[in-house]
Amino acid sequence: MTQAAVTDRVHVRAPGKLNLFFEVGGVQDDGYHDVASAYQAVSLYENVWASHSDEFTVTVSGTVDVEGVPADDRNLAVRAARLVAQAIDYRGGVHLDIVKNVPVAGGMGGGSADAAAALVACDALWGADLGTAELHKLAARLGADVPFALMGGTAIGTGRGDQLSPALAKGRFDWVVVPAAEGLSTPDVYSHLDTLRAQNDIGVSSRAPDVDTGVLHALRAGDPLALAEQIRNDLQAAALSLRPELRAALELGERSGALAGLVSGSGPTLAFLTGDPESALELQVTLSAAGLEALHVHGPVAGARVIG
Repeated sequence: MTQAAVTDRVHVRAPGKLNLFFEVGGVQDDGYHDVASAYQAVSLYENVWASHSDEFTVTVSGTVDVEGVPADDRNLAVRAARLVAQAIDYRGGVHLDIVKNVPVAGGMGGGSADAAAALVACDALWGADLGTAELHKLAARLGADVPFALMGGTAIGTGRGDQLSPALAKGRFDWVVVPAAEGLSTPDVYSHLDTLRAQNDIGVSSRAPDVDTGVLHALRAGDPLALAEQIRNDLQAAALSLRPELRAALELGERSGALAGLVSGSGPTLAFLTGDPESALELQVTLSAAGLEALHVHGPVAGARVIG
């Protein structure tokens, strides 16, 4: 059934994310890993405008380097739009105009945020009214981080990271993120983690990955000091091995006022937790003076939403 158009252009904003905790299990027979992650959506946003078209097309621009972002059917947002069209038997197309602010291939889920935004935008543009549950089913077909970009806030992800349950997070957490000029391939980081584990004979627990209860307690209490004691990322060793120059920036942030620092997701973006907005600003200034790009963000924030 073809849906009636309800508007000419829809603007949706979706957040990037940080992995406050990331535990990676052993590699499975299909080559994937089970994980347990604590996600937090932060105030660095992707913006997607959807407008009517006979074909599925996309343009990409932004405040970050978008050279490596595909502007064809390989783009995750285009794939998201096609899924919505298939779900409602819509025979037309859509033009997506993506303006990126989240670092590309930086471990902050920018491409996933684009896909989540495209799902919401096409649903609204075409008057589909699919509902939250159906949009999340479509999101899960696109990748582990897309459902969280839809949800936003703070959540625990298990399985491949797409089995989500909301987590209560009190108050506001302030972060300084340091993007890298060149991204890292997520499959390459996972593969290198497997190599490092084999080389160092690091056994992987047979239990399913799980988020430590201390992380949940710190989030519920809204306590950045307690959270700083708990954050960790199993992919960090692999990311730092592939990009050893990141270590100096990580150490600089940790000795310049950050409560803790870590690689975000598969990297190479670094994330530094601070105690309050003022401390974040001071750290941002220090890192910028050292020649690093540093951005002050906060979380948790809402997931993909129609703007205006």
